[in-house]
Amino acid sequence: MDALDRVVKPKTKRAKRFLEKREPKLKENTKNAMLIKGGNANLTVTEVLKDIYAVKKPFAVLYKKKNITRPFEDQTSLEFFSKKSDCSLFLFGSHNKKRPNNLIIGRMFDYHVLDMIELGIEKFVSLKDVKNSKCPEGTKPMLIFAGDVFDVNEEYRRLKSLLIDFFRGPSVPSIRLAGLEYVLHFTAVDGKIYMRSYKVLLKKSGCKIPRIELEEMGPSLDLVMRRTHLASDDLYKLSLKQPKALKPKKKKNISHDVFGTTYGRIHMQKQDLGKLQTRKMKGLKKRPAEKSAEDGGVSPKKSKSA
Repeated sequence: MDALDRVVKPKTKRAKRFLEKREPKLKENTKNAMLIKGGNANLTVTEVLKDIYAVKKPFAVLYKKKNITRPFEDQTSLEFFSKKSDCSLFLFGSHNKKRPNNLIIGRMFDYHVLDMIELGIEKFVSLKDVKNSKCPEGTKPMLIFAGDVFDVNEEYRRLKSLLIDFFRGPSVPSIRLAGLEYVLHFTAVDGKIYMRSYKVLLKKSGCKIPRIELEEMGPSLDLVMRRTHLASDDLYKLSLKQPKALKPKKKKNISHDVFGTTYGRIHMQKQDLGKLQTRKMKGLKKRPAEKSAEDGGVSPKKSKSA
């Protein structure tokens, strides 16, 4: 039996709670991200990792020590850190002569690398360089993607899915208007990806609906796509598979149209409309002759009392 396949039994209540937290769930927790600095990361890459950590908090872990690894050649160290910190997303930063100011964004499935995309930083404006007010920590962002290439090209389509996974934050049951205060905008044009961050300002408009203004907040990144490592279609479909308990049960005689309107079909027994009770009016009252005709004969006359 391999040492990794052994069943670890908790010895304390704290260890038991820790292992229960990591067990598979019907509704998974908010995905955490680990931000790792490569062995030769420069100041620009370090600042980018710090700013992304500030945006992603509290669902992120920042490793401050340098880690000498190359994710496209060997992924074992990434998988080790993923299992150690219980993170299914990662951002790895490095810098060398061949690939300067390099970022690798990726995600895990069952603690193994599912897909990752390498991006090069061409321009960077830090959070501290923009002197406007910032959003509070843990604010859920609104994500906007502009550019047809995000829907046409398979690599850009997978990058869009990856960015949504990375920045979406926790799932919420309801939305408060005042809570919509942070926008992350991604634009893909001419082979480049522009990431911009804005704070939403609600101004007076003289009516119930406020006037919206966007104020640049930072960080701001101009990126270019380099190498990609995408999962096969079969593995990607397997990672998207939902448990049976979460799939909605099909209800009989209920259908929906393209607009989401619900239609129901009711099955009833055949009705005798002749016995249907209508509104009582003198004009609709049946005469004795009509009643006797319906009964199939003339009703006998009442005998006079002696």
